[in-house]
Amino acid sequence: MNKRLLVVDDAPELRKLLKSYLSQEGYEVEAVEDGTSMDRYLGRQKVDLLILDLMLPGEDGLSIGRRVRQQWNIPIIILSARGEDIDRIVGLEMGADDYLTKPFNPRELLARIRSVLRRCSETKEALEREESGRYAFGPFRLDVQQHKFYRDGEEIPLTAGEFKLLRVLAENANRVLSRERLLKMTKGYDYTPFDRSIDVCVGRLRKKIEDDPSHPRYLRTIRGVGYILSVDE
Repeated sequence: MNKRLLVVDDAPELRKLLKSYLSQEGYEVEAVEDGTSMDRYLGRQKVDLLILDLMLPGEDGLSIGRRVRQQWNIPIIILSARGEDIDRIVGLEMGADDYLTKPFNPRELLARIRSVLRRCSETKEALEREESGRYAFGPFRLDVQQHKFYRDGEEIPLTAGEFKLLRVLAENANRVLSRERLLKMTKGYDYTPFDRSIDVCVGRLRKKIEDDPSHPRYLRTIRGVGYILSVDE
């Protein structure tokens, strides 16, 4: 089934352009001019992703975005003529999944849409895999259902934050995850761009997992990219 997108923008020409272009790319697209029209549409139709302008008549885009997160939890890409870093940070802190400054190339928006939808799909698949509840690497076993972690059958105590981070890494074993993505997957959207809690938690986990935390075998840093749980060695 094709993914359904909803565009909320008060510029008629842009709504027409995006609806035409994205429809040609295989998406089902609706475009409305404000938050009131968006509410009516979401009240009767499921949407896979929201493309939201910040500068809207009546209720502004940031306020709309917060409501969407609370009521529907739909992925959001923000469109805005304001390209300053503070505007981008505020938008992402509000819960947006991506931020694109106007004017933009529709092909770039298409790439952002595909990326956000892919990330959401991967997160959903990870949650579905969690139903089995068991992950193993080296001498370790992580049991999600019992919320326990073992080395050679002996339980290793973990804090709630450590357990959540290790679970996300195990679900994505042998794949590099950026700090920002790990923050989203472990904290949802309640974090700031300068949050260093992932680094602190990784350090604590290494002391519990690695024989030599300064030269990790399993929980490795990929410099300039993020972290990876290597389970093939």
